[in-house]
Amino acid sequence: MAYVQKGTLNEREEHGTGVFSISEISSVISSVLDDTRLQDIWVRGEVTNFRPHVSGHRYFSLSERAQNGGAVLHCVMWRNDARRIGGEFREGMDVIAFGSITHYAPQGKYQFVVRELKHTGEGEKHLLVERWKAELAAEGLFSEERKKPLPRFPMKVGVVTSETGAVLQDIRNVIARRYPLEIVVSPTAVQGESAHCEIAAALARIDGYTDVIIIGRGGGSFEDLFPFNHPEVVRAISRCRTPVISAVGHEVDVTLADFAADMRAPTPSAAAELVVQDRVVMRETLFQYAKKLGADLIGKMDRASREIGELRSRIAPGRMERRISERQQDAAVMAERLTRAFSAKIAMQRLILRGIGEKIEGRNPLRLLERGYGIIEKNGRAIKDLKAITEGDLVQVRMKGGRLELLVRSVTHDKDL
Repeated sequence: MAYVQKGTLNEREEHGTGVFSISEISSVISSVLDDTRLQDIWVRGEVTNFRPHVSGHRYFSLSERAQNGGAVLHCVMWRNDARRIGGEFREGMDVIAFGSITHYAPQGKYQFVVRELKHTGEGEKHLLVERWKAELAAEGLFSEERKKPLPRFPMKVGVVTSETGAVLQDIRNVIARRYPLEIVVSPTAVQGESAHCEIAAALARIDGYTDVIIIGRGGGSFEDLFPFNHPEVVRAISRCRTPVISAVGHEVDVTLADFAADMRAPTPSAAAELVVQDRVVMRETLFQYAKKLGADLIGKMDRASREIGELRSRIAPGRMERRISERQQDAAVMAERLTRAFSAKIAMQRLILRGIGEKIEGRNPLRLLERGYGIIEKNGRAIKDLKAITEGDLVQVRMKGGRLELLVRSVTHDKDL
């Protein structure tokens, strides 16, 4: 096993640090290379020592010109990234590469793992687009809150594209097939050095004159689509009062115009399909709606007819007379029942009252006078007990036919008999 020393062995043993192993050194190097300044970075250089491998991996170096010291950075691009990037790859190319620095311990070397590789001119434009994207996003031009809904039934469709390209014809064909309506074209160049200025002007020229705008072009390379990444085009889309659909390139192509538009379509033909409804589908939908409304109306009419028939039968003259006669008969029967019940109740009350009267009359002391009895009174009050009378008292006797006034000569009680 090999070791590396820092200072003399005695010095390291004296300080208790021992001797480094190779793996320890590799670990220290790896931790140093984990510095964020060496991760996810762009590097420019010339491709040298290019060695394609049968596995699909690509091994090469990025070198600086001799006047800059001739520094070399060993690189590797793994198979999946190489297959995704594709394209021509040869010795002497001036490129911009994106990736991270790593340490490969088995060979004791660091290397640059490349994930993206572009020609210098194209690479610089990619970096420029990334910077524009960050700036425009910070301005809020890509926010969902800014996006406007598309009109469901537009009357006019605006198209910003080349007058001579296939895009315009594709849009016309789709709209003519699905739902013919007026198309207003605002022509512009769609590639070239000044294309972004023309596109922005074409958008401003048509804004407000149609219900929706399609901005698009056919497919192409990154360079061909570059004008649709320009901030002038993005800001022109954001300023539009009219909803804008971006249909730039093919489905896999994405530009900054797509982020700013109110909706993105994968192709110009797809944009036209988003803009207008299919009249065949609409006709079928309307037919189904009409069918349902008709069925609902017939059902309501049937129910109304039944209700009217029932009302007529209820108010028919003969039936009404019979109903009235039946109700009168019911009322007469009820009145007779009430009369009988009332009479029986009165008779019962009379019997009760008569019995009460007889009881009261039977207890009337004046009835006793008719049977030869008399009532003795003293000072206007009836005498119930002989103890209330004494010798010499003047008493009155009420009898049938009148009163007597008597002077008591003597009083004999039962105990004296």
